[in-house]
Amino acid sequence: METVSDVIVVGGGPCGSFAAFNLAKKGVNVTVFEEHAEIGVPSHCAGHLSIRGLKNLGLYPLPSRVVENVIYGVVFHSPNGESFSLRFAAPVTCSVNRVLFDKHLAKMAADAGARYFLRSKVESLVIENSYVCGVYIRQNRVTEKYAAKIVIDAEGVSPRLLRQAGLPAPDRSMAMVGVEAEVENVENIKRDMVEVFLGKEYAEGFFAWLIPQNNGHAKIGLASKTGNPQKLLQKLMTTHPVASRNLCHGKITQLSFHPLSLGGSVRQAYSNGFLAVGDAASHVKPTTGGGVILGMSCAKIAAEVAYTALKRSDVSSVFLSTYQRECDSMLGFDMSVMLRLRKMFNTLSDRQVDKAIRFCRMINLGRSLQEVEEIDLQGKAIFKLLRNPRMLAALFYFLRLYLFANI
Repeated sequence: METVSDVIVVGGGPCGSFAAFNLAKKGVNVTVFEEHAEIGVPSHCAGHLSIRGLKNLGLYPLPSRVVENVIYGVVFHSPNGESFSLRFAAPVTCSVNRVLFDKHLAKMAADAGARYFLRSKVESLVIENSYVCGVYIRQNRVTEKYAAKIVIDAEGVSPRLLRQAGLPAPDRSMAMVGVEAEVENVENIKRDMVEVFLGKEYAEGFFAWLIPQNNGHAKIGLASKTGNPQKLLQKLMTTHPVASRNLCHGKITQLSFHPLSLGGSVRQAYSNGFLAVGDAASHVKPTTGGGVILGMSCAKIAAEVAYTALKRSDVSSVFLSTYQRECDSMLGFDMSVMLRLRKMFNTLSDRQVDKAIRFCRMINLGRSLQEVEEIDLQGKAIFKLLRNPRMLAALFYFLRLYLFANI
């Protein structure tokens, strides 16, 4: 067995690179194994990130080449074309080029001292005396054994390493299949507003989205619990009463598929010598599917806990459980609220969604939601808004729809 480092990180995506960066800058010997030949390729998500979240992580402003657009708000469209807009006075999110964003984070980590090995697929964990103490790596058709004191799983949505470590996998009942496309010749959209399209006919259990870019280009996509996502996307582009106007002349130039886990964080993301971050631990918002900011926030915690564990020479699950407690303290309440909202919304019929969007527009809910400062930790944001009469009215209305949907 070759000892390569104190910490091995599996996966060179945002969460893996951010964990590696936070370890390397503390002087920890860290190695990142990435199975693909290039960081960021293939791209796995739309790259729609909250500016406040990036600032909290010390990453904003990003290099100008990474940012494709800044967004001031969102327009929600119901299945029959009812619309409700929410616009802020200042940009709240940005659309990033995910390939360049991932490369930017990897460069930060490498400049801090992390070592990267590409075309290096982790086949399995090395487990001895109930401790994860390394990984088996396949490079150039040869499998080798590499040792480390801690392994951080940032591989993505696959639960295979979690299972090998004896940990629970994410809730499969809340798994979705997503499709992401880049489109040319998009018409009749506001360049600084994201469009969200609701309806079981197009995206059961989730929604479809359009993120405007420059020069009539856009990123579009959806996720659904049922159906063929590519066919559903084509159906959205040609039959939805609003999306079809925007996309009837659209030309898809790039298409990718990816799974999505909306079941909330795994119950346990640590074991002896092992931590899981990001999609691997289902650090994903059940409401919107966004996981980059939450995952990187947990990756930073993982790096801090791993650093302390190495200093104490204690990589046992007893000590590493600190990671779970800190992540739960940061995310637990919000994950619980967002998961309840997702499950509640999934029970509504398309007709009820039409009514809900119409009601939100009628009471001018957008005016109240302009007070929102936090869009990643949505449970706390909603709790703060409960003093607002419009927000209370909207919640009671949604609750009424939910109750009638379940009678």
